[in-house]
Amino acid sequence: MPRTMSSSNPLPGLNEEQKKRFDEDGYLVIPNFFSPDDIHNLRKRASELLEELDLATHPKTIFSTGETDPHVGDDYFLSSGDKIRFFFEQDAFDEAGTLQVDKTRAINKIGHGLHILDPTYRAFTVRPEVQAVARSLGFKDPRILQSMIIFKQPRIGGRVPPHQDSTFLCTQPLSAVGMWFALEDCTPENGCMYFVPGSHKTTPITKRFVRMPNGGTDFIQISDKEVHEPAEEEYVVAPTPAGTLVLIHGSVLHKSGHNLSDKSRWIYTFHMIEGEATYPADNWLQTPAPFTKLFDASAS
Repeated sequence: MPRTMSSSNPLPGLNEEQKKRFDEDGYLVIPNFFSPDDIHNLRKRASELLEELDLATHPKTIFSTGETDPHVGDDYFLSSGDKIRFFFEQDAFDEAGTLQVDKTRAINKIGHGLHILDPTYRAFTVRPEVQAVARSLGFKDPRILQSMIIFKQPRIGGRVPPHQDSTFLCTQPLSAVGMWFALEDCTPENGCMYFVPGSHKTTPITKRFVRMPNGGTDFIQISDKEVHEPAEEEYVVAPTPAGTLVLIHGSVLHKSGHNLSDKSRWIYTFHMIEGEATYPADNWLQTPAPFTKLFDASAS
């Protein structure tokens, strides 16, 4: 059964029970965190972005999870931290490289600077309710990075293998937390998430995803600690109705399956890191300007 907590507490941010559950499990499912109007506005803007995509001038960059193929390492990907970029589903093309579906059903995700450049997503990202959650988690100076709309398209939405977000957004000390907002009902059929509760305390970060000195990206080993590979039955399914917020600790193991259904699985997500922590210069995501301050940011 999914582990959920009511969001009906009258005080802003998380209550003590919610904070305790997040500390124990490494993730927290909060239903009804945002309204149907929010969902409508975010989905409407996402649809507009998809329609505005000009395939004639757009590189056919495929998003890869890094499970079997090398992760995307081209400039379009590496310079996307403060841009709005489009990445295709791996199965959107046939063997000849021809798009098999309409462009609005071919995109895996739009990222990674929506919180910087798009007014609709910026306003949602820095809203007071989000700031209150960050304060509840003990952030002193949270910085926003890697904002994405992930579509998990019908029939071709790719699986995301087990991973820990701090592998990709490593800080010293570790500080990454993901905020993941369901824009549609997310179910086992259309590719909802699965977590290993408590794995943020038992599974160390042993590798980092970095920019290589000679170009491209790769995973580098940072620890020789033996890592327990969880059995399939250790993963807990986390179906999330539209309007749900999921908090994701940077060290908790999680994954999602293929979407083999006829329904999409749209979500919006971004990550926070502690501004006081050190962010290595070889982390894959870099931006020319400092990362956005959540507490000092305005919605405009």
